[in-house]
Amino acid sequence: MYGDPAELRKILTELGDTWAVVGLSSNQTRAAYRVADVLQRYGKRIVPVHPKAETVHGEQGYASLSDIPFPVDVVDVFVNSDLAGGVADEAVAIGAKAVWYQLGVVDEAAYERTRAAGLAMVMDRCPAIELPRLG
Repeated sequence: MYGDPAELRKILTELGDTWAVVGLSSNQTRAAYRVADVLQRYGKRIVPVHPKAETVHGEQGYASLSDIPFPVDVVDVFVNSDLAGGVADEAVAIGAKAVWYQLGVVDEAAYERTRAAGLAMVMDRCPAIELPRLG
């Protein structure tokens, strides 16, 4: 339900290459740091979104999605499920095309709201795992 293969492929290959990574900081021990690196290696432009607004992997960071001064295609969410719904709502508000909840992040109500707003969405998946599978 949360990761239909066609939806995964669509997000990864058709909806655009600018990915806001919410929860991405310069902490190299965090999964967000490693996943952002993989996204870059696959040609995605990553945009770090974290309260510290740090530059990560050479890309300027922003404190929130609404602070990003250019269009974002996909919002990749590395916050816990309790906070993820608010991030999905922000993704809708900024005009993103898709929301991607990382492994362990699930919010069914947010999924329904986001899909109803016309965005593609997957939950409980990792693009760093799914990109190499595309072949």
